[in-house]
Amino acid sequence: MSVKYEELFELVRPALESKVAEFKVYNYNSVTEGDIWNYCINKKWRKRDIQEMRVSEMVNDILETSPAQYMTHTQIEDFRTSNWFSELNQGELRDLMNTNVKASMPKFVFVKSSES
Repeated sequence: MSVKYEELFELVRPALESKVAEFKVYNYNSVTEGDIWNYCINKKWRKRDIQEMRVSEMVNDILETSPAQYMTHTQIEDFRTSNWFSELNQGELRDLMNTNVKASMPKFVFVKSSES
């Protein structure tokens, strides 16, 4: 028996709705049922065949997901997929990677105070 992801999603939707409501209590208002579903598929169940899992296992995994676990995973994935230098042009990137730091350092002049 092959169950599709959409069918499994509908089976566990009440647990996902409950988890979204919990996240809203902690002011994570932008998290959706789909976000939590994708988190479970990509993080919690990535090494498992979810079509072989029991619905009770899936519901348990969804309900035990904490906002901290979800947000940590989301931040790490954002760091992995972000191109931090996409806004820089080639000249700016070359200047950033330039190892000649002394040339750009400001020069300071120290003056001895005559107060004593």
